[in-house]
Order: sequence, then C-alpha cells, then structure tokens
Amino acid sequence: MFPIQDQISVATKANIEANLALYTALTGKTLESVEKLFTLNITAARASMEESQAATRQILSANNPQEFFSLVAAQARPNIEKVVAYGGHLTNIANSTQAEFTKAAESQFAQFSSKMTELVEEAAQRAPGGEGVMTILKNAMGNAASTYQQFTRTAKQAVDAANATVANINGAVTHTNT
Repeated sequence: MFPIQDQISVATKANIEANLALYTALTGKTLESVEKLFTLNITAARASMEESQAATRQILSANNPQEFFSLVAAQARPNIEKVVAYGGHLTNIANSTQAEFTKAAESQFAQFSSKMTELVEEAAQRAPGGEGVMTILKNAMGNAASTYQQFTRTAKQAVDAANATVANINGAVTHTNT
C-alpha cells in the first residue's frame, strides 16, 4: 500500500470511531432526557390525582351554592401556577438537552476538522504539487467551519428566542392571575 492510503485508512477509522462515540453520547443524553420527562410526568400525574381528590372532597363538603362556587374558583389559581411550573420544567429539560447536543456536536466537529487538517497536511507533504491541493482543501474546510459556526449561532438564537417567548407567556399568565 502507498503511505497516503494508510493515512486515509487511519483517518477513516478514526472518523468512524468518533462518529460512534458521538452517537453513543447523543443516545445517552436522549435517554436521560426521556427519563427526566417520564419522571416529571409521573410526578405531575400523581400530584394532580392527589390534589384532585382533595379538592373534590372539599368542594363536595360545601354547604351552599355560594361556598361551592367560591371553592371551585379558589382551585383555578393554583392549577394555573402548576401548569406554568410544569412548562418551566419542560423548558429546562429541553434547554439542557439542546446544550448537551450542541456541546457534543461542536466537539465532534472540532475533532473532525483537526484530523482532516492533519491528513491534508500529511498528504500535501508527500504528494508532488500537493501545496495547491492543500490550499484548496484548507479553504474548503474553512468554509465548512464558517458555515457550521453560523448554523450553531442561528440555532442558539432560535433557542434563546423560544425561551424568551416561554418566559413572556409565563410572566403574562402569572401576572394575569395575581
């Protein structure tokens, strides 16, 4: 085999291993998020069931229609606050998951870029006239890195905008009920 083919084989193997590591990390983070969502929903369902039973008993013990309606109205505010809190928990889980995915993807991209740069430089040193090819490949990798960074910035801005919207809605709901 030619030395460049050996280099490509090593780079390919390293890339496959890096992709497997990324897949494993993202799968683990996904399962953690699903577990958090499951726990949140089970906890919310239990609390809701217990609170509903207590509220029903209290409402059924009303002595007159006015007391009945007063007790029903009193139940509405805590329920809205619980929905807002639940939404906050969901937002936290989603943000945490998004941050972990971004971190893993950035790390993977940095490793891939580094390996590709090493491979290109090694190939350019060994190949006659390789400097021109190396310049073209470095420019292509630079463009890819710029595109990835722009994509990452745009994704972060979208997440920030979504979080701001959720915060505004939560604020409006909380303010309306005070």
